[in-house]
Amino acid sequence: MELILALVMGLSVWGFFAGIRMYRRDAKLPGDLAVALEVGATRTGAANSLVDRLGMRYAPAVLRMMGPKQVNKVRRKIDLAGNPGGLTIDRYAARRAVYGVLGGVGGLVMLSKGSVFVALMLFAFGAFWTEVGIWSAMRIRKDEIERTLPDFLDVLAVVVSAGLGFRQALDRVASKYEGPWSDELRITLRQMDMGMSRRQAFAELRKRNDSEQVAMFVTALQQGEELGAPIVDTLVAIATDMRRTDAQNARRKAARAVPKATMMITTFMVPATMILLGAGLLLGSGTDFGSIAGK
Repeated sequence: MELILALVMGLSVWGFFAGIRMYRRDAKLPGDLAVALEVGATRTGAANSLVDRLGMRYAPAVLRMMGPKQVNKVRRKIDLAGNPGGLTIDRYAARRAVYGVLGGVGGLVMLSKGSVFVALMLFAFGAFWTEVGIWSAMRIRKDEIERTLPDFLDVLAVVVSAGLGFRQALDRVASKYEGPWSDELRITLRQMDMGMSRRQAFAELRKRNDSEQVAMFVTALQQGEELGAPIVDTLVAIATDMRRTDAQNARRKAARAVPKATMMITTFMVPATMILLGAGLLLGSGTDFGSIAGK
């Protein structure tokens, strides 16, 4: 057991210094991986950049083990998360490799010491930490888009009603906003500039976002275009429907929260309060527990 522990620790130390050496000398990488490493470099931290460089050599092997179907699924998740911190499928594979090694080695070390719970936590870290980051980014991005969209549509309706064309108004209003929704609109506008039709560009916008409100916006916009409805009336109606939907969702969340709060109170707080009151009464009564027990 001591020999295995020494071997694992030696490999860990060697891997650490080998990674630092590779990071410092800026080892040559395949062209596509080198590009992936630089995507979003200004938005990622030093720690993530180091992890990417350490694991980028093993990214192709990780992608081969994942298979094409799983790779496409992960790429879809990364797109829905908005490429947080410049994340790409190659950087994802690199982080999976590094976190997998760290979690696996740390889990084996803890397992050899008898710390089963800590070992399981480290194994879970190696397997799921990258997924947790993507899932969190997806939720944050979706909430921010749905919070921004109704106000954006109101401003867009005002600008269009002032006489500006829809394409120019969209560009003008998008430049005044920051965040994921503004980024999505800039992508849509660039696609239209490159010759894609407005209908197809907004269909791609809907595919990139797993949001009910974005789908509602695109569907209503396309239907209004087909039926020849005034764009201003369409935008105002969409914003009104979104606010109504938000209010309904808030009421549903509040209705679901009441039974949960009641269950928590009855399961934990009421018994704990009864125990405290009973213990206080017994201790304050001056009862001789030794005489009760026959001692």
